[in-house]
Amino acid sequence: MTAQNLPHEPEFEQAYKELASTLENSTLFQKKPEFRKALQVVSVPERVIQFRVVWEDDQGNVQINRGFRVQFNSALGPYKGGLRFLGFEQIFKNALTGLNMGGGKGGSDFDPKGKSDNEIRRFCVSFMTELCKHIGQDTDVPAGDIGVTGREVGFMFGQYKKIRNQWEGVLTGKGGSWGGSLIRPEATGYGVVYYVEHMIKHASGGKESFAGKRVAISGSGNVAQYAALKVIELGGSVISLSDSQGALLLNSEEGSFTPEEINQIAAIKVERKQISELASTSAFASKFKYIPGARPWTNVTGRIDVALPSATQNEVSGDEAKALIAAGCKFIAEGSNMGSTQDAIDVFEAHREANAGASAIWYAPGKAANAGGVAVSGLEMAQNSARVNWTSEEVDSRLKGIMEDCFKNGLATAQEYVTPAAGSLPSLVAGSNIAGFTKVAEAMKDHGDWW
Repeated sequence: MTAQNLPHEPEFEQAYKELASTLENSTLFQKKPEFRKALQVVSVPERVIQFRVVWEDDQGNVQINRGFRVQFNSALGPYKGGLRFLGFEQIFKNALTGLNMGGGKGGSDFDPKGKSDNEIRRFCVSFMTELCKHIGQDTDVPAGDIGVTGREVGFMFGQYKKIRNQWEGVLTGKGGSWGGSLIRPEATGYGVVYYVEHMIKHASGGKESFAGKRVAISGSGNVAQYAALKVIELGGSVISLSDSQGALLLNSEEGSFTPEEINQIAAIKVERKQISELASTSAFASKFKYIPGARPWTNVTGRIDVALPSATQNEVSGDEAKALIAAGCKFIAEGSNMGSTQDAIDVFEAHREANAGASAIWYAPGKAANAGGVAVSGLEMAQNSARVNWTSEEVDSRLKGIMEDCFKNGLATAQEYVTPAAGSLPSLVAGSNIAGFTKVAEAMKDHGDWW
C-alpha cells in the first residue's frame, strides 16, 4: 500500500510516510513479513464520523459548522485523542505509553478567535449534543487539544452529562474538582523534558544532565511553559519562547528566562494576547529581542544545546534543521505533534548516521517525546474508573516512569531492528515507530483483524 491509496489529508500522509519509511528501512519486514498486511489494515480508520453543528451567535444568527471524529484504532483500548486531526499518529503514541488506549482524533471547522465566551459555550454545547452519540468511557474518550482548553472541556462535559444522565470519565483534561488529574496541564511539557533527560544521560554515558544546557523552546502555551519551568528547575537555561506572531529571544549569550517571566507570559496567554505586548515593556525590552513573524531556530544568540519545538506541527524546516546543527544543537525532541517536517527529520537522521555518538544531533519524534500528555490523560481515566484522586507526587512519579519506558522501548527496538553506522546513536524515530506499530499490529492479529 502506498500513500496514494489513502485519504489525501497532508498531515495523515506525512504521518503515514514517516512510519512506513522507517518500517521499510528496518529489518522488521524481513523478520516478520506478515506485518506488511498489518500496515495496510492499520492505515484505514475503523470509523469516520462527520456531523452538523448548529449554534446561535450573539446577534441571534444561526451559524453552521462541521464536526468530526476519526475513531482510528481500538486494538489496545478505547479510542483516545484530542479534538483535532492527527489520528494515525495518535495510535502509536498511545501504544508507546504502555497504557490501554487506542487512537482517535477529531475537531471542527469552528474558529474560536474573535468569538465571545458565550458563543464558544453555545458552540461547545451544540458540538457535544451530536458527538455524545459516538463516545463513552469504554468507547472513545476525547480530550482537549489546540484551541480546546479546560474551559471548553468543561462546557462539553456538562452537556454530555445532561444528555446521557451519566457522570463518567468520558473526557480528559477535566477540572481538578470534578474528575481531572493533578499534573495534567503540566504533563506534556514535563514529559518531554524527562524524555530528553534520558537522551542526554545515554549519549554522555551518564556524565551530563540539563545543568548548564542552553535550551531553545518554541511556543508559549501549556507545553512550552511547563517544559521551560522544568528545564530551569533542572539547571538549564531557557533562551527562547514564541507564538504565532513572532519569537522572543535572549539578547545575549548569558542568562535565561526566569520562572517569573514565564508566568507573566502564561498570564497574557490566558487573556489571548500576544507575546509582543510584553516584549514592548521596559522590563522585557532590556533583556530580550522580539522578532515578528520569526521562529527561534535561526535567530538565537549563541549556541543551542537542546531544541524543543512545542508550538505546532511542521515548525522546523530542513533549512532550520541545518541551522540548529550549525548552532551546536545535540538534542531535539518534539513537544508538539509532528513538529519537524520530513526534510528536517532527514537532515537530523543523516547527521546522526554520519557522526559518532555525542558529536551528532539526536532527534526524538513527538509520538515518543510528547507522550506525557496522553499518558496522564490515561492516568486520569484510571482515577475516574476507580473514583480516586492521586496526589501530584504520585502522578508525577508515574509520568516519569512512563517517559523512561518510552525512551528505553524506542532505544531497544532500534537496536534490534535497525543497524546503525559504526559508532552512531540508535535512531529513536525508527525505534519508536517500530515499537508502537508492532504492539498495535500484534494486538490486531490476536483480535483477528488481520491474518
